Amino acid sequence: MSKLTLGSYPHMLGFEQLERLLERSAKSGNEGYPPYNIEQTSDHSYRITLAVAGFAEEDLAITVEDRQLVIRGRQRDDSEGRVFLHRGIAARQFQRMFVLADGVEVGEAVMENGLLHVDLTRARPETVVQTISIKKG
Repeated sequence: MSKLTLGSYPHMLGFEQLERLLERSAKSGNEGYPPYNIEQTSDHSYRITLAVAGFAEEDLAITVEDRQLVIRGRQRDDSEGRVFLHRGIAARQFQRMFVLADGVEVGEAVMENGLLHVDLTRARPETVVQTISIKKG
């Protein structure tokens, strides 16, 4: 069985980057922690909400790296000197990545009631009509 690539379709020129993005997003993993929602808040804006209960703002880092939104969380270990009879709340770290399309910009991030909201906006693409002149050879 051969791998199907966008290069197999000669009428789809310049989509190699899309193929790389699809491969990268498939490799990003499907871990379930922390759970998140993605909602469309208008025709050109989105909101990613992560459930980050137990994390403070200083425990979280949000970066954009090579058209990927990366959200990392690392809690400080404050269990020194404490004796747990049962420890069911894990203090684990996480990294969530979201591939961003061209024109999608990251807006503000707000922490509210254990939820981290990250707003995204997509710029409206301009319609470009270009006439190409034909020269005699």
